[in-house]
Amino acid sequence: MSSPAIVLCTLNARYIHASLGLRYLLANLARHGSPALRAAAVLREFTISRPVAEIVAALLDELGEAAEGVTQIVGFGVYIWNVAPTTEVVRLLKEARPALKIVLGGPEVSHEWAQQEIVRLADHVITGWGDVSFAKLCRALIEGPPPLMKVIPGEQPPLEQIELPYDEFTSADLAHRLLYVEASRGCPFKCEFCLSALDKTAWAFDAARFLAALDGLYQRGARNFKFVDRTFNLKIDSSLQILQFFLERLTPDLFLHFEVIPDHLPERLKEMIVRFPPGVLQFEVGIQTFNPEVQQRISRRQDNEKSGANLDWLVAHSPAHLHADLIFGLPGESWQSFAASFDRLYAHRPHEIQLGILKRLRGTPIVRHSAEFGMVYASLPPYSIIETGAVDASTVRRFTRLARYWDLYANSGRFPQTLPLLLAAPSPFAAFAAFADWLWQTTAQTSTFTPEMLVDCLFDYLTQELGHPDETVRPLLLADYQASGARANPACLQGLLKERPKPVARTAGGLVQRQERHGGV
Repeated sequence: MSSPAIVLCTLNARYIHASLGLRYLLANLARHGSPALRAAAVLREFTISRPVAEIVAALLDELGEAAEGVTQIVGFGVYIWNVAPTTEVVRLLKEARPALKIVLGGPEVSHEWAQQEIVRLADHVITGWGDVSFAKLCRALIEGPPPLMKVIPGEQPPLEQIELPYDEFTSADLAHRLLYVEASRGCPFKCEFCLSALDKTAWAFDAARFLAALDGLYQRGARNFKFVDRTFNLKIDSSLQILQFFLERLTPDLFLHFEVIPDHLPERLKEMIVRFPPGVLQFEVGIQTFNPEVQQRISRRQDNEKSGANLDWLVAHSPAHLHADLIFGLPGESWQSFAASFDRLYAHRPHEIQLGILKRLRGTPIVRHSAEFGMVYASLPPYSIIETGAVDASTVRRFTRLARYWDLYANSGRFPQTLPLLLAAPSPFAAFAAFADWLWQTTAQTSTFTPEMLVDCLFDYLTQELGHPDETVRPLLLADYQASGARANPACLQGLLKERPKPVARTAGGLVQRQERHGGV
């Protein structure tokens, strides 16, 4: 078998993720390059946990022996989570094969690229949209004349000129991986922490064309769909079309993830949502902060009253699993202000609250607040906030631990009976923060907890620190532990586990798979 002329490559965060961007590039090679280019291209995905030397060896084996006068190209998708190992892969590839043409694209190299080491090592960089520009660049590199510029601004064509990528998902992808799809690109909102703030608007793919592509995936067996649209419910007519499409194709293993605007949930959308059975829909709702001053400062338009009412309706009346987001470290937001947002959000009882830390993504307008609000970010990916004028570095570290513990105790779903006892206080955030401080002081760790350690720590805190009677706490922990499917024997439950606990069912709507599916893109 002849060696490929083009290898499209990226390092995903986890195997379950399948790169949508690279499949767009692959699908558009024929239309905007040539059929010969598409025939000579392959896609190779790795994970960031794989040793760099192994990745390089696999790519060199794929490329085969260097033939004199033959141009070969490796295109890398570069993101905040993979830029460090990808830099080392590029370095070693260029050392082994100096004539190899390395092309970079992706959000991490689309802005502020001038001082980046990976850009220095590469031959070309495409900033912004690469669907058309990558194909044209490959044709120029292979067929000539060679391009004059190293950094090439990506061409943004009308969406009808972009080939959809969904035929590039393999049978193995459909069987084992989460499929990312998009009904639209861009975002009309200007939240300054988000790269979508740079978009002028949102652009929708033709509905009939997009749904036909979805049907093709469905007919091939796809049942897990994560929509990457920033604003799924921006245009209700489009939202209803997509939901109706899936209503007509309901199966027990169907799973749909959407990111929704919290203050935009009209009645006709509600009427459609309630037609789904439990376990199918997951909504990610970005709240970020309820503080009006902070919202205005970061150009975030959000009706807090409507958002709260919609959260209440979704929890009480819809079958959707609700995942709500908050961001710590926004300019001018103090610990107390964040606590107020948390307590307000917790009162609406979403199924998960994701506690994120502000990151300064390259190119985002959030940087304009750095001087005035004392914003200090890490210089290395993921560029997380180190301190601000409102929260010092030790407080940020304290919150980072708290967020990790919140994932273990709340978002894991392991303690539905016991957690309300822990959080039964005027401020649930303050209650959990006190527990997180105690847990850190007691264990000095934020990882490698076994399920049994989590149970015993919570028992000790509730009984010894808060003074709850053993006979109140044990039955709650026993019910939670047995329901979780854990199979050992925590110290505080010795003699109470009469039967071997049964594992949690990993059904399409089950918590375990929901957690796996929601992992970073």
